[in-house]
Amino acid sequence: MSFPWMTAALLLPIVGSVVVAMLPTRPGSALAKQVALGFSVLTLVLAAAIGLGFEVGGDRYQFVEQHDWITAFGAHYALGVDGIGLTLVLLTAVLTPVVILASWHDADDVSGARWSVNSFFAWMLALEGLAIGVFAAMDVFLFYVLFEATLIPIYFLIGGFGGPRRAYAAVKFLIFSLLGGLVMLASVVGLYVVSADSAGGPTYLLTELAPITANIDTNLGRWLFLGFFVAFAIKAPMFPVHTWLPTAAAEATPGTSVLLVSILDKIGTFGMIRFCLGLFPEASQWATPVVLVLAVISVLYGALAAIGQRSIPRLIAFTSVSHFGFIVLGIFVLNSAGQVGSTLYMFNHGLSTAALFLVTGFLISRRGSQSIGDFGGVQGVAPVLAGLFLVAGLSSLSLPGLSPFISEFLVLVGAFTHNYWYAAAAVLGIVLAALYILLMYQRTMTGPVHPAVAGMRDLSRREVGALAPLVLLIVLLGFFPKPLTSIINPAVQDTLQQVGVSDPKPDVPAPATASQAEEESAQ
Repeated sequence: MSFPWMTAALLLPIVGSVVVAMLPTRPGSALAKQVALGFSVLTLVLAAAIGLGFEVGGDRYQFVEQHDWITAFGAHYALGVDGIGLTLVLLTAVLTPVVILASWHDADDVSGARWSVNSFFAWMLALEGLAIGVFAAMDVFLFYVLFEATLIPIYFLIGGFGGPRRAYAAVKFLIFSLLGGLVMLASVVGLYVVSADSAGGPTYLLTELAPITANIDTNLGRWLFLGFFVAFAIKAPMFPVHTWLPTAAAEATPGTSVLLVSILDKIGTFGMIRFCLGLFPEASQWATPVVLVLAVISVLYGALAAIGQRSIPRLIAFTSVSHFGFIVLGIFVLNSAGQVGSTLYMFNHGLSTAALFLVTGFLISRRGSQSIGDFGGVQGVAPVLAGLFLVAGLSSLSLPGLSPFISEFLVLVGAFTHNYWYAAAAVLGIVLAALYILLMYQRTMTGPVHPAVAGMRDLSRREVGALAPLVLLIVLLGFFPKPLTSIINPAVQDTLQQVGVSDPKPDVPAPATASQAEEESAQ
């Protein structure tokens, strides 16, 4: 039997979370943090080995493990990754050690914190393992179980270590997420019924379900599609089921916000590709016009709402609503440029939003306020912080030369290919992005030094070290995205083939005949 790579990647951080939770709690001790960082780095090394071993052009799903689990349900313990899943596994593995390093002191002095520092880092590792499992699940029932399990660590991270209204934010997040999960559960049960009626008996394996669901009754397929789509739209989140995100981001610690927005929310857009498009091709095409309208509304609404925010975390949360609109737009234009762009956007948005949340978290912790109006002239007293803030902000607005630009460009190419009206509306979101990012930078970093920030210290070596990998990847992938696009492309082509669509052929004028050429020369 070959080595179970995906199981190891799933279990290593979960084992680490148990170890960290069981360590003795001593005031001032950094042991739990060091052990958590060590396990996250080991997981990153393992994920990198999986990435290096992935064969571009080989089987769609690689590192596959499959074992019977609940025979009566047709459920299997089945893991494996294609290029899309691997991209998000790598994102999860990269961000977790960065978040742990950046959050080194975030749980030390939380007023009224319900749990110890050990719990804070243990929940982070647990979330990493569960997220890797979600992105690698090849069985719908296993995916659903892990999908719901990810709510547990993020709930405790928000509710146990967040701001003054953390309990409200955690409950609001949980209610929205459980509602989406219950709707999806109805479709999961429906898949059992559909597969049980087939000749092969009940199954939840993606590879066995896809041929079955491609031929089911049209109305039934559309209802099942809606169950999955609603859950993923809440998770992403999209307009109008996004309202839990700004509240959660404003109350969570910066590191928790990164795990929430950069990793957990990607489950929504990943699920749209893997399950909505993969299992319900006809329903996906049927729903495309409405989904594209919602995506464009998310782009514009998120950007406009961000401009009006006075709280830095809430502003960043609304920018993510706008960015997720771009990602969904790329998914549902149903062509290769859009889908490659949207998958790449998931990775690059994770990097840029992580950098933005972390650097603004360092800023807020020094000032003790989230309000934009309480800052001013920070670049005069903390130039390194201001410089990294600017890089993170420019990355968020997709400046050419930084990684999100390539993603956004591909999404817009795909949108113009599908329908230029959607693309034209989405382009307005780019203009608004420049406005909300540059206004935030101007109001916080430039101008006269605010008296309250006059003595602000610059970033420490630990804080710069946490941000450095993100900035390096943002710049590197901005000029050389091929390492990711080469593994994403084959998976996108397979997905489009499942949906039954292909890229439109370019409209090239037919060559002129000899008689037409003579007439033109005579004229």
